[in-house]
Order: sequence, then structure tokens, then C-alpha cells
Amino acid sequence: MKNRLLPYIIALSALFVSSCAVFYSVYGLSQLFAGASKAVIVMASSLEIAKLVVASLLYQYWGELNRLLRLYLTVACITLMFITSGGIYGFLSGAYQSTATKSELMDKHTLMLQTKQNRFNEQLKAEKELLIYYTEALSNPTMIQYVDRETQQLITTTSSRQRKLMTSQLNEVKSNIYMLNDSISIYDMKILEKEVSNEEVRELGPLKYVAKSLGMEMDKVVNYFLLLIVCVFDPLAVCLVIAANFAFSRNTTKGEVYRYFSDWTSIFTKRYYIKK
Repeated sequence: MKNRLLPYIIALSALFVSSCAVFYSVYGLSQLFAGASKAVIVMASSLEIAKLVVASLLYQYWGELNRLLRLYLTVACITLMFITSGGIYGFLSGAYQSTATKSELMDKHTLMLQTKQNRFNEQLKAEKELLIYYTEALSNPTMIQYVDRETQQLITTTSSRQRKLMTSQLNEVKSNIYMLNDSISIYDMKILEKEVSNEEVRELGPLKYVAKSLGMEMDKVVNYFLLLIVCVFDPLAVCLVIAANFAFSRNTTKGEVYRYFSDWTSIFTKRYYIKK
């Protein structure tokens, strides 16, 4: 039972992998030659089908084909594999570039928000220094003691007018600090929303982690990863087609032997009963 099902399983696997390779390759080539995408789709599809037919033909009739024809078909099949792999690489790299571009735009937008937030942080730092300055100056209830910012001299006064002025300035500073904290919190929320809603960051997150772990740029890591996929994808499809041919030919041979043995056994049995 296993021997009978295995060829069909291999054939289905070959069909599925080949179909995926054809789709990615044809789509990638059509994007590369966008000016004549329909013509490229027809041409690439016919070449992909021919490649699989050639692979089966070479396996089944290798010893019977003319050497020159066999050489040409082998070179053509390998060349088509490279073309398919190039189309797959173009499709996957294009998908990555689209995601990476969106991620870069989101990063720039987030950077702009962080820059504005940093300005508010600098203003908040200056206002906190003023808060300390006025608080220390007004700490004594009977007199005011502060350092003049221009002359850097220590000034001591009991003027009620000066106290009212500095108290008013202190309240203004407190109000500014409250507004700045509120603005910084708003920008914190905006940055957090951008990071949470950014699907591109989640998609590229594993690649960024791998690139950071290897100490490489993310584009190089993606390029190596795509090359690994390309080196496996279409060659595996062709090998599965050849394996399906092998499995079916072997299964057919066993079936013929079994039918021959059954026929021979039935003839012997008939003769035995006739003699008896």
C-alpha cells in the first residue's frame, strides 16, 4: 500500500512546489519587465512547463536521445532553472523592499516625534531649574535671597513687591512644567501607537534581531537568506519531478511482474485441476 501511494505523494509534492516556483518566478519576471507584463507571463509560463517536461524526458529517455540533443536539453533545463531562480529572487526581494521602505518611513516619522519630544524635555529641564531657583529664593518668609543671573551677585531684600513678582514667576514656572509634562506624555502615546500599529516592524523584527546578533546589516542578512531559498526552491521542484518519474516507473515494473506471476500461477492451477 505504501509503495503504491508513494509515487502519487511525490507527484503531488512536485506539482505543488513547481506551481509555487512558477507563480513566484512568473510574477517576479513580469514585475521586472512591467512594460510587457502579459507577454512575459505567457512566455515565462510556457518555459516553466517546458522545463518540467524536459526534466521528465531526460530521465526517461536519457540513453535513447542523441548526444547533441541530450546536451542541449540538459543545458536548457539548467538555464531555465537559473531563470526561474532569478524570478523567485526578484519576487521575494521586491516584497522585502516594499516592507523595508514602509518600515523606514515609519522610523523617520517616529524619529520626528522623538525630536519634538526632546525639545520639550530640554524646556522642561530649564523650567525645573527655574523652579528650584525661585523656591530657594522664597524659602525664607521674612526676606528674599537670590543670586542675580546677570551679575552673579547674592542679593538679599525684604521688598514685598519683589516677593510678589517672584511668586508670580514661580507660579508661571509651575504652570509651564505642567503643560510641558502633558505635551511629553502626548508624544509618548503617539510614539507608542506608532510602534504598536507598525506591522512592518513586527514583520521585520526577527530579521533585525538576527542582523543585530550577527553584527551585520539587515539587507545583507536578507540577501543571504533569499539566496538560500533560491538555491533550494526550483532545483527541489525539478528533482521531485524526476523522483516522481522514478517512483512511477519502478511501481509500474513491479505491477507488471506481479500480473505476470498471477497469470502463470493461474495457468498452472488450471492444468493441475485438469490433470486431476
